Amino acid sequence: MDMIFWYIMAGVLLAVLIATGIVVTSNIRHRRTRLEAGAGQALLEPGEPGTGEASSPDAIDATPSEPEAEGEPEATSHAAPEAPATRFARLRQRLASSNNALARGLADLLASDKISAQTWEDFEATLISSDLGVGPATELVARLKSRLAIDGVSDPDQATAVLREELVRLVDPTMDRSLDLTVEKNPAVVMVVGVNGTGKTTTVGKLARDLVASGATVLLGAADTFRAAAADQLSTWGDRIGVRTVRGPEGADPASVAFDAVRTGADEGVDVVLVDTAGRLHNKTNLMDELGKVKRVIEKTAPVKETLLVLDATTGQNGLVQARVFAEVVHVTGIILTKMDGSAKGGIVVAVQQELGVPVKFIGLGEGADDLAPFDPEQFVDGLLGR
Repeated sequence: MDMIFWYIMAGVLLAVLIATGIVVTSNIRHRRTRLEAGAGQALLEPGEPGTGEASSPDAIDATPSEPEAEGEPEATSHAAPEAPATRFARLRQRLASSNNALARGLADLLASDKISAQTWEDFEATLISSDLGVGPATELVARLKSRLAIDGVSDPDQATAVLREELVRLVDPTMDRSLDLTVEKNPAVVMVVGVNGTGKTTTVGKLARDLVASGATVLLGAADTFRAAAADQLSTWGDRIGVRTVRGPEGADPASVAFDAVRTGADEGVDVVLVDTAGRLHNKTNLMDELGKVKRVIEKTAPVKETLLVLDATTGQNGLVQARVFAEVVHVTGIILTKMDGSAKGGIVVAVQQELGVPVKFIGLGEGADDLAPFDPEQFVDGLLGR
């Protein structure tokens, strides 16, 4: 009888243990499921299946895309530059809405009911103060006097037309403002010169972008080795537009870097090599001599087709001094006026062209990639007249 009792107790105990194990196992599995579900919930974005928010049928039924091939570089896209006409239209708007002295003087002249001798004197003074220069200002006033009645303007529209015609003539639309890149053998070399702070290196990058968009192959030469960030800045532009930059160590001989860039361009058969030079101080004779050396060394491999001088349009007469000295060292073929964003005095365009006898070929409107436009004399004058 005792044995039967113990058998029964053992069976009961075993049953209790089995039941307890089942309950514990069930609880563990249930808790694990809840934890996994919670972790998954935290990784899902709103709107994905499982978040409790409605998902779009497209998201549920979409077929998974094919995995990308490993080792294949991501395609680089370079946005096409804004059309030159559109760029200059923006400049016109800025000039028309600006407070520059030339635009104000023109507006005051046209607003006069009667053009007196004092009105002409004030107008001429305004022209001179707008960096037009004494010679061009006197010439413009004399021509306007001969064409407009001295006792007043009976037809404002006609007066505006006469003024526009004379201003366009002064800016000179007959000058060839295209880049001369015609060569018998690649590459065509373009040197870009100017003092520090004019936006020279940025301008080189913008020019390269336009040339690439036109279908030309381009190589950049970072020959500004004295400014620590210049080569990095130019390389960044090159990376953005997909062209290579030849550079040397900081403090390297600029002529050597320029030579290497042109030689590399010749070996690789690129169309254009743009050489960014150091921002020479026009009053430092040895530095200007160095710039002349850069050009001489380049021309051992290829002729320099264009030497573009970058001037800050806001510097006025000081810019003319710079232009004069640079022209004595290298044969300047064209001017790029930067910072013509409304604060500059418009007369500098005429003054610098008459000073050097070379055209303004490009005009800088700001810091953006599309803020460099081929110079258009008629649109420029229309901007000054607020048209």
